[in-house]
Amino acid sequence: MAKNILIISSDYTGHGHKSITDSLLEKFSLYPDVKVHVVDGFTLIGNIGLRIGKLYGSITRNAKELWKLIWEVSLKKPSLVNEFTEVAIRDSFMDLLRRIKPDLILSVHPNFNGSIINILEEYNVKIPFVTFIADLVSITPLWADPRADYIICPTKESKYKCLEFGVSESKLKLIGFPVRQKFLKHLANKDAQERVYTKNRPLECLIMSGGEGSGNMSTIARILLRNFNCKVKIVTGRNKILKRRLERTLYEKFGTERVEIYGFTENVQDLMLSSDLAITRGSPNVMMEVVACNVPLVVTGNLPGQEEGNPGYIIKHNLGVVCKDTRRLRATIKDLLVNNGSKLKQIKRSQKKFLNPNVALEIVDFVRSIEPNGEIVIPDENTSKFWDIGKVMNISEKIKLNRKVIVKRQRRT
Repeated sequence: MAKNILIISSDYTGHGHKSITDSLLEKFSLYPDVKVHVVDGFTLIGNIGLRIGKLYGSITRNAKELWKLIWEVSLKKPSLVNEFTEVAIRDSFMDLLRRIKPDLILSVHPNFNGSIINILEEYNVKIPFVTFIADLVSITPLWADPRADYIICPTKESKYKCLEFGVSESKLKLIGFPVRQKFLKHLANKDAQERVYTKNRPLECLIMSGGEGSGNMSTIARILLRNFNCKVKIVTGRNKILKRRLERTLYEKFGTERVEIYGFTENVQDLMLSSDLAITRGSPNVMMEVVACNVPLVVTGNLPGQEEGNPGYIIKHNLGVVCKDTRRLRATIKDLLVNNGSKLKQIKRSQKKFLNPNVALEIVDFVRSIEPNGEIVIPDENTSKFWDIGKVMNISEKIKLNRKVIVKRQRRT
């Protein structure tokens, strides 16, 4: 049974990877004999790695075509991503292993799966490697390395994609998408009254778009405020510029009684639970947290690549509706409110049926159940083969040397 676990996550590429990690840490804490170490994979690259990770917000807000190109590279040439990352993290990752000596590695970020497996194979380190896929439908091959010991899938769609990418079904575990406990606490309060919309009070709307605050929030808010008896709460996440701009324009036009604007907040579950409707981008983490709070979704768009299948997933399970054209937003909301919100009530029933509040615990119990591969031997730094010379090389020279290693590895297999 695994008791010393290393989690490879990310703090800055959106907030989803960190939220997933936090949801698992909450359940790992129930087992005092289990020690968990969390590392932002980008820190293994050094300062430049952190800068790369922090670029995520700017790119997804302002350069979606560039993000689409990055996604397409990961689809067509995943080996290039793995090779670059392997070279960039090799020394620091091996130092990390020597320091922590984990008996299992769990990755919740696609950029580090193949690269870490490559390093483990090269040094003949027999540590079980498990991946949790942090996307719902449209997944990159970087998630689906057939050499992983297990890949935990949040949806049937992600499992089918793994099979297409050549992963053995015996390695795939379909469990679900975990959310943090604070989004589930309301389920334990049996005395709490269910929030039901009626036309006798203002419609409470929450507008958000993941941790980076992308999307056309101003336009959406204006459509709602001009056409409905409603109050609007907006969460701009880490996008401080957007927060200041919305405060300046919306407060002046509609007043603070109808509009509330928040930056990055740790109490977003309270905003969700007090809402009749959540209007958001197709971020998987945000959508699943909204569903856990039993709030109907209006999905207004998605990032190209890994979020493309999410709007269809929402429709398939009747967890909300999709409206990518803001010109149709008024009609979409109006349709939800017909007959005193009958469609909203249908969606809420579907969400209750869909939700499994025990996903995080089931993932943790599965990970704990994996038996370590006997005694784990991690080479000392002084016995690290020819890779010692890599310390005095630049990145391009290291990549050339790495290609020779890959050829040798392929010949052996």
